[in-house]
Amino acid sequence: MRVHHLISSFCAGALMVTAAEPAATNKRQLSLQDCFKMALERNLDVQIERLNPEIAKYNVSYAYAGYDPSLSLSGKHNNSLSPSGYDEQLGYAYGGSKTDANSFNASVGGVLPTGLSYSLGGNTVDSYGFNSTAGGQFPYEQSTASAGITLTQPLLKNAWTDATRTTIQISKKSLKASEHTLRNQVITTVSTVEQAYYDLVFDFENIKVQEEALQLSKQLLKDNQNKVKVGVLAPLDEKQAQSQVASSEASLLTARLTLATQQNTLKQLIHDKFSSWDQVEIVPTTDMKAIPQAFSIQDSWHKGLTQRPDLLEYRVELEKQDITLRYQRNQLWPELDLVGSYGQMGSGVEFSDSLGGVRQSDSPYYSYGAQMVIPLSNKGARTNYKIGKAQKQQMLLRLKKLEEGVMVQIDSAVKRAQTSLQLIDATREARKYAEAALDAEQKKLESGKSTPFVVLQLQRDLTSARSAEISAVTDYNKALSQLSVAEGSTLDRHNLSVVVK
Repeated sequence: MRVHHLISSFCAGALMVTAAEPAATNKRQLSLQDCFKMALERNLDVQIERLNPEIAKYNVSYAYAGYDPSLSLSGKHNNSLSPSGYDEQLGYAYGGSKTDANSFNASVGGVLPTGLSYSLGGNTVDSYGFNSTAGGQFPYEQSTASAGITLTQPLLKNAWTDATRTTIQISKKSLKASEHTLRNQVITTVSTVEQAYYDLVFDFENIKVQEEALQLSKQLLKDNQNKVKVGVLAPLDEKQAQSQVASSEASLLTARLTLATQQNTLKQLIHDKFSSWDQVEIVPTTDMKAIPQAFSIQDSWHKGLTQRPDLLEYRVELEKQDITLRYQRNQLWPELDLVGSYGQMGSGVEFSDSLGGVRQSDSPYYSYGAQMVIPLSNKGARTNYKIGKAQKQQMLLRLKKLEEGVMVQIDSAVKRAQTSLQLIDATREARKYAEAALDAEQKKLESGKSTPFVVLQLQRDLTSARSAEISAVTDYNKALSQLSVAEGSTLDRHNLSVVVK
């Protein structure tokens, strides 16, 4: 009996996929790019992470709320009553009085991005009542009004930065960091899909290997049974062949279970509704080839240190710490503010008279000056600044550790890819030798110069060699995928992009 060669599986190092039995009720052919597209649209981890830049944008908008002006309105009525009486010490009588007053106030205030605080407002007071004297009661009525603006501009503390400006700048950096985080999640998802896809290709091919092994063992069992009947072989040889058949069937069942499990793994990665894919069998259509690739550790290091999303995100965190330090350093200064106000006043008997006086602008008032507040110890601000500096130094060391880790990870990934490529040639040669050895031993068995036990052993060796070869091709492609992750070049490698709207 001749060894059956899996020509389509091992030609030029490429693995071509065909469906394995038993078949699912619904087959769907998907290329690797199809899986990428579906994962970027439906993967739950990507969907979750995609919302973070949107949330970060809202946080930036919320930070600008610190500049929103506020409108304040108030109105009240005051009443005071003073009874008449006699002052015994001074020896005279005094009359009583009654006063009612209605007051209204309105103002608009806020802070500008320069740190200038402003308040534009006006008020009016309408008073009426009477004063009592010996000659009787004398009613009166008076109305006053004013309108003006008050400004305060910090010169030291809160001058070149303040809490609002710091919050806005940090929020913008957080938005940028969220974009790096999203890119990192997309890279992770794409790489996971790619490796799951390659594992699925391997599982299909492994089933073919196990089916071929089962066919070989069944053929040997049939030959042994015929020889036992004619007395050429002992019954023990038949039992050994039967054992091999049972073992091959068990291996095939295990391979099919592994394929089903890997189907579920890929389905979960590319879709967010597993129930709609439960009865679907994914059939990969992308060839898994062992394409030799030149490796440059220096180029890979450069890619990793300049485009790894996790490194870029951490550098943004350093920028945020610099913004915080700038604010903390500003808080060490005393408060020195320029203050000024300007307005118009009016008065009269009626409410309209007082407002008319304001409009005539013939009773202006103004003030200007400076105010200073010097904290006697300022211990809290100084301590916060020292903490911020220590935290930045700690973050710099962590960044250095991350960069070193990236370089080590890339170096290991390059070595893994190089070794995997070499293993492909070695396992291919081993498979060819195993086929030749089995073929030769079967000829010897047919001529009575060998035993079924030796043939069984060589069949097992061939099955292992075939599995090792397709495993080497799979491992090489997965190693390239892992190297791309270490470099941060996964999306460029597959011509994918992340657009944050």
